[in-house]
Amino acid sequence: MKRVAALVAALALIGVTTWLVWPSAPQARGQDQAISVVDGPDDDQQVHLDTTFFPPADGGKAPVVLLAHGFGGSKQSVRQQAERLAQDGYAVLTWSARGFGRSTGQIALNSPDYEVKDVKQLIDWVAKRPEVQLDAAGDPRVGIVGGSYGGAIALMTAAFDQRVDAIVPQITWADLADALFPNNAAQSTDAGAQATSGGLGDPESGVFKRMWSGIFFGRGLSLESFAQQSQTQGQNSQGQNGQGQNAQGQNGQGQGGQARGQGFGQGAAPMTPEEARCGRFLPAICDIYQTVAKNGRATAEAVTLLRASSPITVANRIKAPTLLLQGQRDSLFPLSHADANAKAIASAGTPVSIAWFDGGHDGGNGEADWLYEQTSAWLARYLKGEGAAQATPPVSGFTVTRDGGRDPGTRQRIRLHPEASAYPGLGGTDTTTVQLTGPEQNVVNPPGGAPAAISTVPGVGALLGGQSGGVSLDMPGQSAVFESAPLTAPLQLTGSSTASVKVTGEGEATLFAKVYDVSDGSQLPVLPAGQVAPFRVTFPDGGGSVQVRVALPAADHSFAAGHRLRLVVATTDMGFATPAEPAAYQVALASPGLTVPTVRTLSAPPAGIAWWVWAMPLTAIVIAAALLATGRTSSRRTTAPTPSPSTPEPDTDDGRPVPLEIKGLTKAYRNGELAVDGLSFRVERGQVLGLLGPNGAGKTTTMRMMMGLIRPDDGEVRIFGERVTPGAPVLSRLGSFVEGPGFLPHLSGRDNIELYWAATGRPPADAHFEEALEIAGLGKALERAVRTYSQGMRQRLAIAQAMLGLPDLLVLDEPTNGLDPPQIREMREVLKRYARDGRTVIVSSHLLAEVEQTCSHVVVMHRGRLVSAGPVSRLLTSAKPANGHGPRLEDVFLDLIGDKP
Repeated sequence: MKRVAALVAALALIGVTTWLVWPSAPQARGQDQAISVVDGPDDDQQVHLDTTFFPPADGGKAPVVLLAHGFGGSKQSVRQQAERLAQDGYAVLTWSARGFGRSTGQIALNSPDYEVKDVKQLIDWVAKRPEVQLDAAGDPRVGIVGGSYGGAIALMTAAFDQRVDAIVPQITWADLADALFPNNAAQSTDAGAQATSGGLGDPESGVFKRMWSGIFFGRGLSLESFAQQSQTQGQNSQGQNGQGQNAQGQNGQGQGGQARGQGFGQGAAPMTPEEARCGRFLPAICDIYQTVAKNGRATAEAVTLLRASSPITVANRIKAPTLLLQGQRDSLFPLSHADANAKAIASAGTPVSIAWFDGGHDGGNGEADWLYEQTSAWLARYLKGEGAAQATPPVSGFTVTRDGGRDPGTRQRIRLHPEASAYPGLGGTDTTTVQLTGPEQNVVNPPGGAPAAISTVPGVGALLGGQSGGVSLDMPGQSAVFESAPLTAPLQLTGSSTASVKVTGEGEATLFAKVYDVSDGSQLPVLPAGQVAPFRVTFPDGGGSVQVRVALPAADHSFAAGHRLRLVVATTDMGFATPAEPAAYQVALASPGLTVPTVRTLSAPPAGIAWWVWAMPLTAIVIAAALLATGRTSSRRTTAPTPSPSTPEPDTDDGRPVPLEIKGLTKAYRNGELAVDGLSFRVERGQVLGLLGPNGAGKTTTMRMMMGLIRPDDGEVRIFGERVTPGAPVLSRLGSFVEGPGFLPHLSGRDNIELYWAATGRPPADAHFEEALEIAGLGKALERAVRTYSQGMRQRLAIAQAMLGLPDLLVLDEPTNGLDPPQIREMREVLKRYARDGRTVIVSSHLLAEVEQTCSHVVVMHRGRLVSAGPVSRLLTSAKPANGHGPRLEDVFLDLIGDKP
């Protein structure tokens, strides 16, 4: 029976084991720096940009990535992605754009005279860094990545600076004038009206995107008071996790530290009338917004200013290979903007790929990991060279995210990514004509334009309702409806559909077209992506009829067989400005055919089971067979094995072996940098030892070597006198929890730990299940699938799993992560009690106050080396009192590693 249990358990745990033994990536550390730049039309403005530079984590020279933030954000918004890129071997520079965060200057909407000049000087700055790879003197190997506002600066900078070698703009605009004043139709008084599918229209006749414009401008207004407040608070605040960054810059002391220099923390002052009116925008932008917001129409001056900050005007200059990542749920910068950018950039012969993902300014999944994989592959190909590109999956010419249903085990959404070798445009590779029917219908624009129809709520549309298109609502009497017969076969829309309508009236009409997916009545109609196509119609003098060819919003949507397509033409939409004057119109179909584009070249990779699912059982069987053949499983018991004569046990005063002794332990990364450097210490029975150190100190690497998961380059680890090697029998006396819990999500908590114990081959009676599960305190949740657990519940189950068999040495990595204060307090007492019974506990933690209350001894590490070791009480008594109070472990720790503010 034990043999069968070992085989089954090994199958379940082989994936977790593989993950645990994988080597840790080196840590990335940022260096804060204030960089002065000169910009303006006459180069007469000096701006201080708040930046953070991340050297490549593996050392040496590397390409550099400039990582830009979105509108209203700052360099802190992209810090996590910057650290990840640095760990992947890039130098990274993040910055707060002028007018944002702690940077000075005013917002100019990525103007060539302002923000573009700033970024060009940032490229000059990184070219002087010794960590950055150069193509020529002053010419770094550089890529730019950013979303929304940051995506536009990537495109604009690449057009004006040919040193840029690759860009990855995400959810950004092509024509800012069109984004805020879209017009999706071409009109004619005869049958010759034509509309380029998905093409950008004429903003001067466009419909004002009132809500998004208000959000956009409002963020700039709120930045002024926010900046002043944060500067005042920043005088004495500390950085992330309560610790200042302390990397001194040119004019400041780093994020969270006391700011000095122009624009950095001079104290809050009351806003002037101009600041209250315009916030941190340039006055020219503020004046234009005041005018268009009042009139609801674009002026020639507004179009000129917005076009100056629009990639579409200069995209044919871009030589840097471009990966455009555009969200399918984005009513601010819809897919048509990525289409316009792609066509303009490709016209110059520049390589372009485009992906439509599940996300955007209106919500969605976001697909952060998949987007990072695409970005990483693109940068590897064009910044690191072909060798690196071959090691990453290639980026296709065109990729779309589609819903693949739910995983039967985890019930999580499956997302498919069908690909095509080339981008076909919004017209697709083929078209299907769907016949619509419906009579001419009367519609009215209500007085004041209210109540208005709802297509999406800007910024939060995808949070409303459970439908893929959010919530949509058309008002009676304000919309004309035309519908198809039920589809006889599924229809996949990929691109921008077009429809021809005839509108009759007087003066001018503002209208909104949209296509719904209508089921048999059991579900509400779905508006793909929650988007509409706004357009204006100007009637002949004295009134009459006008034929209009409308380009519907671009989307990727599957209409099931039996569903119908519904074209709606409405007079109002909550997101847009509409006339206040009441009016009546007649709307009819000019042509019954709705043209739906499809892309036959899109193909999804096979959705079959991955190779490793088949490989894992085979590998598990081999491993289990080897264990059974050597008899190791049956020999592992809770009692300590007799030590080898060649390796005598180091004794304590009572003659018993030392639980843990480390001598000269050394481990280096592949680049030669030492993760652990000559580390030596010992831990006695009854101690609760806190292993302390900042990120990158080598704590987790040390723990992995304790557990035999990785081999040291030099030195040794002995547990109860036995030298630790992979699979050493003495490891049966060690219980561990390192780098987060790993469980089979479809099994219950109880089943998971029972399977884990079965893999040891030891009798169930030795497991002490009830004692361990009492520690977890999960109650009835033990019988639920682990996928339903919160992070705190998973953490407690993992600690209970580590305590199975009541091991003599317990090693826990950040055991209180995800626990609430009462649970942390309870865990503290559990660990103390566990050690008082004669066992030994080692805890790695960043919560210094908690270590002070839990641990009897500490080992402090910094950059892989031992800094201090001994009883907590001795460290505290040797420290000087701080601020009239008794010394805290936090103060001692910061003194020891040399980072005390």
